[in-house]
Amino acid sequence: MDIEALRTFVEVVDAGGISPAARRLGAPKSVISRRLMRLEEELGVRLVARTTRGAELTDVGAIFLNHAESVCEEIDLAREAILPSGELRGQLRVAVPLTFGPTQFASVLARMALLHPHLHVHACYTDRFVDLIAEGFDCGIRVGTLVDSNLLAKRIGPIFGQCVASPDYIHANGSPETPYDLLAHEALMQGTESWQFMDGDKIITLRPHGRFKADSGVALVDAAIAGLGVARAPDGLIIDHIASGKLVPVLTRYPPPPAGAYVVRPPSHFLTRKIRVLTEMLIECFDNLPQDKTEMQLN
Repeated sequence: MDIEALRTFVEVVDAGGISPAARRLGAPKSVISRRLMRLEEELGVRLVARTTRGAELTDVGAIFLNHAESVCEEIDLAREAILPSGELRGQLRVAVPLTFGPTQFASVLARMALLHPHLHVHACYTDRFVDLIAEGFDCGIRVGTLVDSNLLAKRIGPIFGQCVASPDYIHANGSPETPYDLLAHEALMQGTESWQFMDGDKIITLRPHGRFKADSGVALVDAAIAGLGVARAPDGLIIDHIASGKLVPVLTRYPPPPAGAYVVRPPSHFLTRKIRVLTEMLIECFDNLPQDKTEMQLN
């Protein structure tokens, strides 16, 4: 039985369809379809029912899936065991936040590619929410507070932040003294998200309002400098602007709760070595940074 056909079957199920599986495996859809058809012909059963929404397991497909996953995992383990010590091969597709990716994570990915010349690293830098499974990514790097999902997450470092506004905005509108004062101010947000603040051991949650929204932390900081409102921004994006006087910290008695940076991946019984190595390198990077360099948080 062809191991690539087994792996293709597992990826089609995991990704939810032939198209996302093709992106994940880096192969044309026609190749993925032929592999799946050959496997079904060899077994004499239909494993996957093709639908307009993707692919759904048949009853026998659900039974066969557990065995196919076990075989693929054992083959991966065997391949890793015979590779030269520490060598990585294949492709690593990783989704990286645009706000921090180029400055905080790009050097780690570049060093990983340099250390492993047979590894193909494909990084997608974006601040939009990426569906790792549907879009065929091996893993993603996310910062802030994770929402509930079926993804597996490993924390790689601490994230901190604060609220800021420009001197001109404060002169014209005053400075908020408590989180509830924000309800009378223009908040610079990504969407309609809630903001949280710490009042000692108590967490205050509120939903501010504002007319300027952007899906980029850099754009929100620029809007704050222009005097459009109050931004909740990462220290990594604002520390220089505070030093220059372009921005002023506000609500300093009510800091946002500390968050974190994470490597997230689709659910699987087997953690591939390339994801494990990336995670370890990112943890090492955070551990070696001075404390003030780790003080960042998503809006």
